[in-house]
Amino acid sequence: MTGAGGQHTDSPAGGPAASPWGVLAATTAVQALISMAALTPPVFAAVATREVGLPASFVGYYTSLVYLGAMLTSLISGSLVGRFGAMRVSQVCLLLCGGGLAVLAATQAGPLLALAVAGALVIGFGYGPVTPASSHILARSTPAHRRGLVFSLKQTGVPIGGMLAGAAVPPLVLWGDWRLAAMAVAAVAAVLALVVQPARPGLDADRDPGRSLRAAGVLGPLRLVWRHRPLRLLSLASFTFAAIQLSLASFLVTYLVQRVGLTLVDAGLVLAVAQGSGIAGRVVWGIVADRWCGARVTLVGLAVVMAAAALAAGWLFPLLPLAVIVAVAAVFGATAIGWNGVFLAEIAHLAPSGRAGEATGGALFFTYGGVVCGPSLFGVAVETLPGDYGAAFTAFAVAALAGGVLTLRAGGGRRQTEDRQS
Repeated sequence: MTGAGGQHTDSPAGGPAASPWGVLAATTAVQALISMAALTPPVFAAVATREVGLPASFVGYYTSLVYLGAMLTSLISGSLVGRFGAMRVSQVCLLLCGGGLAVLAATQAGPLLALAVAGALVIGFGYGPVTPASSHILARSTPAHRRGLVFSLKQTGVPIGGMLAGAAVPPLVLWGDWRLAAMAVAAVAAVLALVVQPARPGLDADRDPGRSLRAAGVLGPLRLVWRHRPLRLLSLASFTFAAIQLSLASFLVTYLVQRVGLTLVDAGLVLAVAQGSGIAGRVVWGIVADRWCGARVTLVGLAVVMAAAALAAGWLFPLLPLAVIVAVAAVFGATAIGWNGVFLAEIAHLAPSGRAGEATGGALFFTYGGVVCGPSLFGVAVETLPGDYGAAFTAFAVAALAGGVLTLRAGGGRRQTEDRQS
């Protein structure tokens, strides 16, 4: 554990605190596996939907269902972390995501199509609390001057998971089938839940087993975020950024296969490049925000670039050679996937003392709301607007710019030191 100044202290249990780099590695690994689990179905969607009789556009609804589940559990994550401990919550999240993939693997044509909906929701229930849990751990162990970098490093787990899904799932599908791919990722998630167990006692030493899990407390994170203008406007901006990020992750492979004419393997590799660029972007933007521009200016710049990349993807990809598609996808990924660490670090900075996990849960309710609405609206735009994917990417470019405006209006708000009653 660290004190207010970021200095190493003993854990509440009396033993030495875990290594800060070990804590970062553990939280990043959990984030990566949960991200991989959530993004595995969109990668094999072109094959799976055809086999079970679902339309290809179901991938958008799948993503919305995942994040609908995540919205619900993010609101109770603060209470769960307080009572059971952040690492225990993270372990349960891994098991839920693996279980959701197992349910999806059992989906069949006919009445068993309902399993696709159930599996997506279970994955979402596991996805929701993991970021508030890791924010709780890192807020205790990270000095202020390194917050942007450390949170960004941890958030590289999301694109790492997407990169792993894009690189590993297509070969598994070709070697076996999409059901095998789902079960393989589920097994890895379960193994990781066991691997992090030795770190659990130290990281969960601050838990309060007697903490109440009252239903009334569900609205506390929302009230916390809505009362503070900078938290509120940044959370609304994250709604638009998340809509773009998950639409990119959900539709890129299907778009490249069905409209651009790439093979499934090439399309998966393009997704892997986009996710890999997101990894680099999260680290770079964290450093930029900490050392030079600050969080607000960094987020506004990312909004402008992701809007330009969305326009290029929608209108130019069918005309471009693969090498240029890869380059544009890299820029798109670095911005549309790279913003999260800076955003979460700023939320933790603005949160009242000791309530970073709760504030993160409230902010992520809006973030996940963008994910729930975004891919479904993207799918509707593709199916109904003239210009299909071009029109859909244009609409989301406008959304990115709107997020930049909200970020500008958020101001530079100082950290709130009052711990007000929810």
